[in-house]
Amino acid sequence: MKLLNSSSSTSAHSSSTLIFILITCLFGGSESRAFSNSFSVSPIYSPYSWLPTIPKRITAPLPTVKPKEEDGLIAKKFSKIEKVEHDLAKARGSIREAILNGENQTRSTPLHEDANDYVPQGNIYNNAQAFQRSYLEMEKTFKIFVYNEGEPPLFHDGPCKNKYSTEGRFIHQMEQETRFRTCNPDEAHVYFLPFTVVKMVSYLYIPETRDRRGIKRAALDYVNILAQKYPYWNRSLGADHFMLSCHDWGPEISFHIPNLHNNSIRVLCNANTSEGFNPSRDVSFPEIYLRSDNVTSFIGGPPPSKRKLLAFYAGEIHGYVRSVFVNYWKDKGDEDIKVYTSLPKKLSYLGMMKKSKYCICPSGYEVASPRVVEAIYAECVPVLISDHYVPPFSDVLNWDAFSIQVSLSEIPNLKKILTTIPEDRYIKLQRSVKQVQRHFITNNGAPKRYDVFHMTLHSIWLRRLNIRVHD
Repeated sequence: MKLLNSSSSTSAHSSSTLIFILITCLFGGSESRAFSNSFSVSPIYSPYSWLPTIPKRITAPLPTVKPKEEDGLIAKKFSKIEKVEHDLAKARGSIREAILNGENQTRSTPLHEDANDYVPQGNIYNNAQAFQRSYLEMEKTFKIFVYNEGEPPLFHDGPCKNKYSTEGRFIHQMEQETRFRTCNPDEAHVYFLPFTVVKMVSYLYIPETRDRRGIKRAALDYVNILAQKYPYWNRSLGADHFMLSCHDWGPEISFHIPNLHNNSIRVLCNANTSEGFNPSRDVSFPEIYLRSDNVTSFIGGPPPSKRKLLAFYAGEIHGYVRSVFVNYWKDKGDEDIKVYTSLPKKLSYLGMMKKSKYCICPSGYEVASPRVVEAIYAECVPVLISDHYVPPFSDVLNWDAFSIQVSLSEIPNLKKILTTIPEDRYIKLQRSVKQVQRHFITNNGAPKRYDVFHMTLHSIWLRRLNIRVHD
């Protein structure tokens, strides 16, 4: 099969201007993709081009055809993709109405018995009402087809107890999913490519020669097999397909498959805009280091009044950002900011987080760090030190409400930045950290509403709403 290229131009945006794809004026630019007329995807060039200028609900009707006079009234037989797109058009209309009317419609339209167990509200969200309506529409409509091709351990498998565990957890939960997964590919809105980069690295990478070609070939061969066997990849040039990887090399593997890199939804922990991550198409995925199946023992911490340490960091030196931070702040003798490259045995990593107001989360070799979620679990306000990083779920979550973001150039001023934050603002930040926890929790067995699994699905759902696929 010949893989066709499509051009893509993207802009890097700071985390403060990241999009909620369906909400006006949150994104400082628009994505532009050039597609040949022979191609089968029509992007919505502006993320908001389908929003009307007046508060009026507009849903796209199913296409009709004029009947032949001699045949009487004959309804057109709609194609399968037209039916799928009509479902998405109805969802867009419902979300549009929530955005334009600014109404919280969640309590009047429960979709199952516990639909009202949590209603998003507050400034941790870019737009709580729109998020809730979009989430409910996702629960009602969204269908995902998981390709069955491929055998473990390279496919349909993944790690569940290390720093890449969210990759394995998602794959396993997707394999067991009943609500969103469909066995009928014709009714699917998106298609999941269930290869695991972490396992490919374990089995196919040759450390002695640093040869990654085996990994790239395995991923490319897999996509080519699917493209030859099914019509769906070629129909959209991969635009309604998604891959997921928490390994640092995930983006690089995608580069080897042009349409996967240019068109598909890439769910990545390594969400670095300087390395091609496009926040209007790709999804930032949280890196969570799971050491056991029970995360509840890690969650929680003392109130602000009991947190006597200003800031804390412990970890090895990996990458430029972290080396700059550690070299500047380690061994300065500052009693307010504790920095360790090796934590003394008498100290507990989690205990130090729970004693601290702020937890420092500098980038390592790549932009993502499991410390961000660890800080949220410990109810310690995360301080993100990174350039070009798109924090997870920024399409929905307002990170300014529960974190501090510091650029590389501001590292020498870190203490001044933190000490000049008024106490009442810190209390609000810490309270917001507690509120946002539910969106970063992994659940054993069946996932729970609004947890990290469902937040990831919702981000994929938003990207799918932003394109239209044709026969």
